[in-house]
Amino acid sequence: MTELPPNRSAGDPPAVAGASRPRSPLWATLTGTFFGIGRLHPGPGSWASALTVLLWAALAYYLPPPARTPVAVALALLVILIGIPAATQVARASGSNDPQFVVIDEVAGQLIALIAVPLTWKSLVAGFILFRGFDIVKPPPVRQLESLPEGGGIVLDDVAAGLYALMLMHLLLHFGLLK
Repeated sequence: MTELPPNRSAGDPPAVAGASRPRSPLWATLTGTFFGIGRLHPGPGSWASALTVLLWAALAYYLPPPARTPVAVALALLVILIGIPAATQVARASGSNDPQFVVIDEVAGQLIALIAVPLTWKSLVAGFILFRGFDIVKPPPVRQLESLPEGGGIVLDDVAAGLYALMLMHLLLHFGLLK
C-alpha cells in the first residue's frame, strides 16, 4: 500500500478540478448588477449611472416638486441599505474585492448627486458628469473608503463621490452657473 504525502493544507479542503464558487443569491445578483446592467460593456458603471439618471427623471416627472427631494433621499438610503449586503454577497461569490459588474454603488452615488436638483436636462447631465468624474478620480477620502470591508467599501466610496458631486451641483446652482 502506498503512503499518501502529508496534508499541508492546514484544514483547507483540497481544490477539486472544475469546482466553482458558491453562487450569490438571486436577489443579491439582481440588486448588485442592477438587474444585469453591470454586465454591459464598456463601462458598466457609466451604464448604471446613465440608467439611474433616466429612471430618476421619469419618476421625478410624475412626483409633485415638493416630494422630489424626500423621495430622492429615501431612494438613495434604500439603495445603500440593500446595496451593501448585495455587493458583499456578489463579491464573495465572485472571489473579487470589487467586481466591475457590481454597479449598485453607482446607482446609490448617482441618486445622491441628484438630490434637490432641478429636473432639467442640463442639471441631469451635469449631475451625471460630476458623479462619474468624482467616482473615477476618487479624491480623498473617496479612495480610502474602498478599503472598508466587503460591500461597505464597494458602496461607500461611491456614496462619497455622490456627496462631492451633490455639493458641486448645488454650488453651481447657487451661483447661477447651472439652471
